Amino acid sequence: MKAMVKQASAGLRVLLVFTVLLGVIYPLGIWAVSRIPGLQSKAEGSVISVNGQAVGSSLIGIDPVAPDPAHDPYFHTRPSATAKDVLGPGDPSTSAGSNLGGFSDKLLGQIQQRKAAIAQREGVPLDAVPPDAVTASASGIDPTISVAYADLQVARVARNTGLSEDKVKQLVEQNTTGYGIGIPGVNVLELNLAVAGAH
Repeated sequence: MKAMVKQASAGLRVLLVFTVLLGVIYPLGIWAVSRIPGLQSKAEGSVISVNGQAVGSSLIGIDPVAPDPAHDPYFHTRPSATAKDVLGPGDPSTSAGSNLGGFSDKLLGQIQQRKAAIAQREGVPLDAVPPDAVTASASGIDPTISVAYADLQVARVARNTGLSEDKVKQLVEQNTTGYGIGIPGVNVLELNLAVAGAH
């Protein structure tokens, strides 16, 4: 009985020590590190604000929906597997891929539908549509598109915003980054905000 009380007491002390260490000290330490200048915006979700109003996150790609699809002034993200139709905006609260393999007839059908819809929207031949424009990402909320997909959308965005194509191309160049591993990419939210601010 004495040995059992001794073991229970030791277990309780270990439980209390680790509760304080991992339940209080560690979270406070991580929070304190996140307050270091340069890390705070990343720790808070990389929220982008315009005039003090949060408009989105640079890490979450949400496809904008034009009020009038015939006069669409927005750059668009990659398709989402969670969308109700092949090109519609996905649900950012449900981040998921389609789990369809490369030999799936359903996936190949979706790719062909997306390619036809994008070619019609941009007024280009089918073979001008880049791969990332028609393939859904694993998360469905990628914030970045390829430079080729951004370039494909330049003429439409210029036509529907009243900006010159040269100006829109310049904005694409200014919002092109290394995409994390040195592959050039364009953050769609930041680019759309730059286009809106150029009016």
